Amino acid sequence: MTAKQELQERRRKRLRFQLRRKAGGRPRLSVFRSNKHIYAQVIDDAAGRTLAAASSLERALRETLRTGADKEAASAVGKLIAERALAAGVSKVVFDRGAYLYHGRVKALAEAAREAGLSF
Repeated sequence: MTAKQELQERRRKRLRFQLRRKAGGRPRLSVFRSNKHIYAQVIDDAAGRTLAAASSLERALRETLRTGADKEAASAVGKLIAERALAAGVSKVVFDRGAYLYHGRVKALAEAAREAGLSF
């Protein structure tokens, strides 16, 4: 592993530890951001399964979006993950930004999910 990857892994582990301490049994809204797309999952860590998932790769979003790597795509994914989480019976989550800063696409996804009804 390169030094940059090691630092990202340390940040990710540190954040997940803090989330587990403060979660109080709530599911985790996990975000993964690549150069071309953005992905989100609502994960129940106690049961070890994914409750809802959405990404900018989905056909319905690909047809409406110009690219999967901008704030507009992140907002669309945030709204979609919130709708699917609410349909699965989840209204309160803990936001897991991974090793990413709360800025740009990650922030746009989080704000769109809040506006669509998720609370965190």
